Amino acid sequence: MKSIGVFTSGGDAPGMNACIRSVVRSALYLGIDVYGIKYGYNGMIEGDIYKMKSYSVSNILQKGGTILKSARSNEFRTKEGRQKAYEQLKKRGIEGLVAIGGDGTLTGANLFYEEFGIPTIGCPGTIDNDLYGSDYTIGFDTAVNTALDAIDKIRDTANSHDRVFFVEVMGRHSGYIAINCGIGGGAEMVMVPETSVTIQDVIDTLKAGENRHKTSHIVIVAEGGEQGDAIEVAAKVSKELPKLDIRVTNLGHVQRGGAPTALDRMIASRLGMAAVEGLVNGQKNSMVGIIDNKIVFTNIKLAISKSKPINDELMRLVEVMSI
Repeated sequence: MKSIGVFTSGGDAPGMNACIRSVVRSALYLGIDVYGIKYGYNGMIEGDIYKMKSYSVSNILQKGGTILKSARSNEFRTKEGRQKAYEQLKKRGIEGLVAIGGDGTLTGANLFYEEFGIPTIGCPGTIDNDLYGSDYTIGFDTAVNTALDAIDKIRDTANSHDRVFFVEVMGRHSGYIAINCGIGGGAEMVMVPETSVTIQDVIDTLKAGENRHKTSHIVIVAEGGEQGDAIEVAAKVSKELPKLDIRVTNLGHVQRGGAPTALDRMIASRLGMAAVEGLVNGQKNSMVGIIDNKIVFTNIKLAISKSKPINDELMRLVEVMSI
């Protein structure tokens, strides 16, 4: 393999730049030309592609976001769009791809491989940590720490005013951020898409806390929770417990930004190098991940089709620590 392309797609995640850097320098170390594809699949279709050198990725390890930019591509969803993308890669002699992103990115990569056969390795880049085949995804640790910093500050004002705060974190289909924030932030309850926590459960927990003379509470709500978002949940609880001073905070996209933590830099660097070496060693339609601190490759079809269950022990830890 003499030439590969690297791109980021979908939602950005802290550590994507560290992964780009690792891909570029690993490829150059092995004597492989590497091209940066800007704006994801859109850039692939439009030919927004440039040759990268070692200096192209200098001083980006510590930066959030992605220097290759990211965009969603409706045109790539069409056969004609994918044909255009293939022609752009063929024109430049690109023989393999490293796709950094989440579920949507890998879904596109799988379809592209099935139609045109270009070997592709996916690097799981999403703060949600919801891809099967890796214990951690790039950006997850940073997102949790960013959210925790805010939750610690919210706890201060909750204690000062005897308030109940419902804090919404990202995780439309996954509760990993919420659970880790709940444990690390000392929340009384966590509501995630994977479990059926009812409004009555929340009410009972808050009442039990009051009986133990707790004057403030934090409830973490994943954005995709079964009972609705934090505003909806808070409204339902307030109707049943009107005496409580209830406030809502949505942490939103702040969780996607900022300098990546040391862990995310390490994970991204390991995955980037492994992706390049995987292409060289014949991996074709795989996602590279880390399980039990070891590099593993999982077929992309499996990675995007199999759900990654939450750890029941962690949910139990939230419950035990809330008393």
